Amino acid sequence: MTLAGLGFGAIADHVKMRFGLKGSIMKALFALLLWVISTLNVSAQKSTVLDAFSKHGIDAKILNPDYLQQPDNYTYELKQTTIAAGKETVIDAKFDPSGAKGEEWTVTAVNGKNPSKSDINSFRKSQNKESASNKTDDASYKVEKETSGSLVISYKLDPAGIAKDASFMKDCRFYMTINLGTKELEQVEALNEKPLKIKILNAEKFDLVQKYIMDDQAKRYFATDQNLNILAKFLGQQVNVQTITEYSNYSKK
Repeated sequence: MTLAGLGFGAIADHVKMRFGLKGSIMKALFALLLWVISTLNVSAQKSTVLDAFSKHGIDAKILNPDYLQQPDNYTYELKQTTIAAGKETVIDAKFDPSGAKGEEWTVTAVNGKNPSKSDINSFRKSQNKESASNKTDDASYKVEKETSGSLVISYKLDPAGIAKDASFMKDCRFYMTINLGTKELEQVEALNEKPLKIKILNAEKFDLVQKYIMDDQAKRYFATDQNLNILAKFLGQQVNVQTITEYSNYSKK
């Protein structure tokens, strides 16, 4: 999840030149890929894994979806690197909840330079989208792996709770890895179980990994980084996209 620069002219021009696609089509593709980034919302509220949690002394609050939401009462910084068609774009941004509605994000640089108004608007639009779903399917929970060092559980989203535009998420399974030494969540990975149809994009591979760290003082989890890899076909051409997002400098307002 790199996708970071999708929607910015430099990548669009590069891919357009490589694949001979019209600008309006490329704009639609990049807008779609930015949208994909915003769809993942990890949630877990189910009782099927509580026995395993009790066995290992894991706090059941780890299943609270609020733990895994980005905080709306903290400032933090983001560095997002997108690689598409051999072109790399790096965005630096900062979130401040005290900003005006829709303007909480400030883009500080794009490839080390001052961002354009279009850069800012595109990034804000991608970041301000609502998540695809906040419900999981009770019947889908599994204990996938249990070793001396970690516990991996998996689940799927409740199809009834997924927005129409994000319907492809019903064909993804989420894997939550918990460190049995610290009793804390390490990461959540979303993997497609079958080829996905994401609007006009045919994705053979969708792999998104989000890593977390527990802040003992704040008593909550913070995302540290996110990595999305997509292998797809667009108008018959193979498209490989990787986006790496790094989060840092959380500070409560």
